[in-house]
Amino acid sequence: MKKLLSLVLACTVVLSLFAFAACGKEEMAQKPSMPTMPEDMNPKKTEYAVILKTLSNDFWAKMKTGIEEEAKKQGVKVDIFAANNEEDTEGQLRILENCIAKGYKAIGVAPLSPTNLINGIAAANQKGIYVMNIDEKIDMESLKNAGGSVIGFATTDNVKVGEKGAEYIISKLKDGGEVAIIEGKAGNASGEARKQGAENAFKKANAVTLIASQPADWDRQKALDTAASLLQKHPNLKGIYCCNDTMALGALQAVKNAGKLGKVLVVGTDGAEEAIQSVKAKELTATVAQDPKEIGAASLRRMIEEVKAGNPMDKGKEPPMIPVDSYIVEQEG
Repeated sequence: MKKLLSLVLACTVVLSLFAFAACGKEEMAQKPSMPTMPEDMNPKKTEYAVILKTLSNDFWAKMKTGIEEEAKKQGVKVDIFAANNEEDTEGQLRILENCIAKGYKAIGVAPLSPTNLINGIAAANQKGIYVMNIDEKIDMESLKNAGGSVIGFATTDNVKVGEKGAEYIISKLKDGGEVAIIEGKAGNASGEARKQGAENAFKKANAVTLIASQPADWDRQKALDTAASLLQKHPNLKGIYCCNDTMALGALQAVKNAGKLGKVLVVGTDGAEEAIQSVKAKELTATVAQDPKEIGAASLRRMIEEVKAGNPMDKGKEPPMIPVDSYIVEQEG
């Protein structure tokens, strides 16, 4: 009897083990495998990054679109970042430092100032990462001293941009008159170049007198206040050239507030969508339009070329300039 009971118990244990094993196999078969990241979502495949100034401005939003469209044509992936605003120099440097840590092969940068990204660019080069300079020129002497280099500089000739804006005002003031410039942020290379171009054109023209050139830090409200002050101090003011469209729209509002729409010419810069619509509405006199989409596309093409060529970085070499032309958008009729 004891032997029979032992045999029954042994069979029960064996059957239980078989059942457990079968259950385990069924559970393993039913358990879903870990999802795999699709090949086109693999972050390791992204070899290019671009850091813009800000995306709150239409100019930079268009540049982002141009970069994305060119990336699609070239069959590459690109990550695009931007600072919170045009004052966020430290934040933009942190973005660059994060990009260096991610190991991109090339990074395009549109620095907020000629110097705020220099240490980051030098650090990128030390990691073997190419850096492309976009729109705002880096202080090349300081970059060289820091041991850094860039593979190119894509931009509009901003001196010519300023000249075009000023010359357009001169061409419309048949009887001459007083004119003014509203500058960007002091020390900003593109803004200084536009100011220089406009000053040169105004000073060459015998019929006009440049009575003021004042900064408004790329800000619409500051430009409105600056223009309002100029109009009050100089009631015979006939034209204002602004170094970007944001400020031009602020200056235009000051002109409207003073009841001088059509009597004081206001010309902006960049070809931002709001500015173009204002020109079409016969309010803003004109804007010197850049082609930010092409600036972005040309920058990415240069980055791809350099990565494929694998050329050594030369900190003593002046980077090639990739110029993109500008044009006047004016009122019709």
